[in-house]
Amino acid sequence: MDGVHDLGGIAGFGPVEWTPDEPYFSEEWERRAFRLGLGGTGIAGANGGMFRHSAERMDPAQYLDSPYYEHWLTGVTTLLVEAGVVTAEEIEERAGGPFPLSRPDRGRPTDTPTDDRTEARFGVGDRVRVRKWHPLGHTRAPRYVQGREGVVVRVDGAANVPDAEAHGGGFVKNPIYSVRFASRELWGEGGSDGEAVHVDLWECYLEEDA
Repeated sequence: MDGVHDLGGIAGFGPVEWTPDEPYFSEEWERRAFRLGLGGTGIAGANGGMFRHSAERMDPAQYLDSPYYEHWLTGVTTLLVEAGVVTAEEIEERAGGPFPLSRPDRGRPTDTPTDDRTEARFGVGDRVRVRKWHPLGHTRAPRYVQGREGVVVRVDGAANVPDAEAHGGGFVKNPIYSVRFASRELWGEGGSDGEAVHVDLWECYLEEDA
């Protein structure tokens, strides 16, 4: 999904800020939001792909101006409303005012595998290219690697494809690879010689490098 959440490699946002020895939860409400995310997702009958996409669907301005666990809170609340567990009016009554929900889900399980595949098509050392496409729904293929060439450096086991999970396509297994990309392949002059980025990618995202 070409959403505001997919910020990797986009210029203008500055460095990633981090705090050494940062606690898991900075405030108590974050701990409660974490619990609600785990429990509420199950109550809504949602899976991991659906949960991630519920946060990706947030209004862009709200997404950029809110902390990490507010994304969890907004996402799981949206799933609960969409599942009919609670209404938006009931949420706002309990919240004491407006409670913004994520936008409607426009994704669909098309263009994803429909059958399990567990035998790896590629091997270590193979050159691959990431497919370039712009789905309306959830995907775990970052925008900054789409259309780029890399080298397989590790072959992992098969796991469920998140794109299918998120939009009712069921649980379809596909091999996962660790692919190494030269930084100059990703960012041109903005990259550096000798530096590389490793990204874990499902096989359905990849094609042979011509």
